[in-house]
Amino acid sequence: MNTIKNIFLLLLVIEVAGCSKYLDRDLEDQPRSTVVDYANLNLMYTPVSGMYRAAAGDNPGLVHWVDAGVRTVRGDDVAKGSAPNDQGTLSDIKNFQNNNPGVVSFWGNNNYWNDHFGLMLFCNEALIELAKFAENIPDGDNQNIALYNQYRSEVRVIRAWALMLASRVFGDVPIVINNQELTTVGKSTVAEVRQWIISEMDTAIGFLEDARPNQSVHRGAVTKYTALLLKAKAAADLAGNNNGSQYWDVVLAATNEIINSNKFSLFPDFYQLWKIPGKLSDEALFELQYTDFGTSTGTAIKPGAFWDFQGPNGDQRGSPVAGWGFLSPTQAIVDFFNSRNDSVRLKTSILFAGTSEDNFVTTPSGDNIYGNTNGQTRFMGKAYLPTSQMPSGRRDYGTNNNVRVLRYADVLLLNAEAKVRKGQNGDAPFNLVRQRAKLNPITGVTLQQVLDERRAEFACEWWGERYNDLIRTGQAATVLAPQGFNPGEEYLPVPITQRDLNPNL
Repeated sequence: MNTIKNIFLLLLVIEVAGCSKYLDRDLEDQPRSTVVDYANLNLMYTPVSGMYRAAAGDNPGLVHWVDAGVRTVRGDDVAKGSAPNDQGTLSDIKNFQNNNPGVVSFWGNNNYWNDHFGLMLFCNEALIELAKFAENIPDGDNQNIALYNQYRSEVRVIRAWALMLASRVFGDVPIVINNQELTTVGKSTVAEVRQWIISEMDTAIGFLEDARPNQSVHRGAVTKYTALLLKAKAAADLAGNNNGSQYWDVVLAATNEIINSNKFSLFPDFYQLWKIPGKLSDEALFELQYTDFGTSTGTAIKPGAFWDFQGPNGDQRGSPVAGWGFLSPTQAIVDFFNSRNDSVRLKTSILFAGTSEDNFVTTPSGDNIYGNTNGQTRFMGKAYLPTSQMPSGRRDYGTNNNVRVLRYADVLLLNAEAKVRKGQNGDAPFNLVRQRAKLNPITGVTLQQVLDERRAEFACEWWGERYNDLIRTGQAATVLAPQGFNPGEEYLPVPITQRDLNPNL
């Protein structure tokens, strides 16, 4: 399987060149079309739906289990987990042994590259398919012209997010907007990638729906506010630790626009936000969606082994709350939560288990989580779906739950950070997040308090926010020194297979 994955992108280029109909797949997993009537403008959303389906997949897509490991372990809140020799290269990645031959040739790094750039190829092909529909839009058909521009913009936002995630892991990467140039395109710098993302979002924002994702015509789709947050995140990376940077103005303007829309609010129960009650809430700016279609048997759409990867291993006495035991929260994040009396986020972010196979810890939702022979007593709490919330007849861990991607809490904390860096008062947005966690408000919030709040809020999530914050603020050299980090080791090397396919890498 790994050998097949090594040539995935090259084969995908060939497939794209020869046939584009693989995108004609509905979000609800309907059969693929063999012939597309591009004159039927009622079908114009088809390639966009296929793009969302690809984004929610794991080959390519955003939720392959090893990709979550590669992204997450470099921070100080999550360790590899599982047995020591099980995917041990993830521990090497955590310890910044980037030049270790095992890291350089690690199949998971190549998998990460293929999944994210493969999704970008799907996005590029979706844009080509949309252009074929556009050729059939009559002059003066303003409604379909607007839909065409909106749909193109949705695809461009997902493509930009995939590129952002690729650059967070590999640093300088190619900006792939033409599938035919995949084996010849050169790398762009991290700064160029972020600048390109900002430009793409500026182009897209005006065409996207002015709505929360859960209000959109296609429920859960990208809207203008998704693009605004992605723009703010790219600008924050460019601003780095420079208080006078023009990019903090960009962050502030983008997040202010989201806040002032009055469309978003924090889901009141942080613990339930990650479970079925919190699916596609008013806090969501983007989620990857999955469903069992309200049935107890038959097809259920799942994010591959994403949930299983993070579930508690060992003998769980037949409980469906079980998995492979990867991504174990560290003692450092436990101590951090306890030092703040941050009990709400502690019980949410960390799923505690017994100290051996013979004893257990009972979750707030009533499941007993047993220990294992590895001595592992902590698992990923935000991946935890209680047995009581699993659909009747379904025993797969995480079935029917969405993967949270972009949240309003990120908007509020970036807004607070931008204000503090510009000498303004960031108390209001900061304390909204803090009070949701049942913590007392703070007056005159400082930059470090904002960054600490981000650490607590995004702990044990899958998108690498903690590590990215340490890199962009210049704190990695101090915080990650015990893991072996040195300046210049921020990113993993481009996989050998990709360099062989494209010498410009």
